[in-house]
Amino acid sequence: MRPKDTFATCTPAVETCVVLDRWLPASLSVVAGMVDVAGYMSLGHVFTAHITGNLVVIAADFVSHTPINPVQVIAIPVFVLAVAAVWMLASAWGKDRANLLTLLLTLHFALLAAVLLCAVSTHSFSSPDDFTSGLTAMIAISAMACQFALPRLALPETPSTAVMTGNLTNAMLALLDLLAAKPITAAVRSKLLDSIYLIAGFIIGCLVAAAALPLLGDWIWSLPTVLAAATTITIANLRPPGYEHDVQRQSPL
Repeated sequence: MRPKDTFATCTPAVETCVVLDRWLPASLSVVAGMVDVAGYMSLGHVFTAHITGNLVVIAADFVSHTPINPVQVIAIPVFVLAVAAVWMLASAWGKDRANLLTLLLTLHFALLAAVLLCAVSTHSFSSPDDFTSGLTAMIAISAMACQFALPRLALPETPSTAVMTGNLTNAMLALLDLLAAKPITAAVRSKLLDSIYLIAGFIIGCLVAAAALPLLGDWIWSLPTVLAAATTITIANLRPPGYEHDVQRQSPL
């Protein structure tokens, strides 16, 4: 959801608001689902879009005296550094916030394209424990770090597109309000729909990647890459009236 007055001038272009509010987050959720499944199944069981999963596995392996996957350990500082790098890039962008969303989406796509190139050229799917597979995983984690930072930097108040726990909580609370016959405000209804789109998108991404991986192998990374490219092109060519003014006013940087 966008803040109350964000893109307030886009009333004449409702379809643009729908794209920014619903289609863009849902599309990124599909990407996150694909990346998480593809990374876990083809890159040595490393969570690329769910860093908490790596922490859980590391802790469990440590307590059970099981050898710890070094790639899972390295994934955590790489994610932190990637988020910091995205923040610095956004800060260096200065006062020109009009194109920040497109810039970050382009970076997101470029990193996923690099994952695809690295995976295909090194055959990481057939050798998930090699150094090159670890490198591929680090690039994928950097791409997802960019996706995590993107809403915070370019679309304040937009729910997470990669972590579904909060979205599932929002959906359940809104649904309970509906079942309790409480007065349903537009904000509650919007929160429910937003959460449903995000959860559905993530699940679809997971299912598609899991089904396609045996068929595509390393080319599985072409799916999130193509979707990220389509998303970037769509947003680059679609802006509501007053977008430049509102982004400059609303950006947290």
